[in-house]
Amino acid sequence: MYAFDISSRLAAPAERVWAHAVDLRGVNRELMPLCRMTYPKGRSTLGGELPPLRTRLFRSWILLFGVLPIDYDDLVLEELVPGHHFQEASTLLTQRVWRHRRTIEPAAGGCTVTDELQFEPRVALLGRLHLATFRLAFRLRHWNLRRLFGSAN
Repeated sequence: MYAFDISSRLAAPAERVWAHAVDLRGVNRELMPLCRMTYPKGRSTLGGELPPLRTRLFRSWILLFGVLPIDYDDLVLEELVPGHHFQEASTLLTQRVWRHRRTIEPAAGGCTVTDELQFEPRVALLGRLHLATFRLAFRLRHWNLRRLFGSAN
């Protein structure tokens, strides 16, 4: 099992950042230009009516540079506390286990966003490569968050 976390202080209210975090269009704004995730029409947000927990919501294809399929995510929410955190516990084509927890905490002048990742590759020999790739992807996500919401540091 591999794990890492990353945090950013943002100059925006926690409520605004939360609305972005549960909107799959917002997720794609964080991921681009590296990749984007697909989602069914009408399912662009995980906010509003609470989605069922611990059941597969849908399959999201992960498209390199927005066009080339490289993986999929059978999206399952394990926990959801609106306005505070969600935890995804999914399987991917490349990952036997994928856990992503995003927490948004109010802070002076904005909020703090923390992403915690745990994963277990289906091919153990690729673990270090996946670790480097996912760290890069989440550094990009947090760079885009700071670009979108401003940095409170």
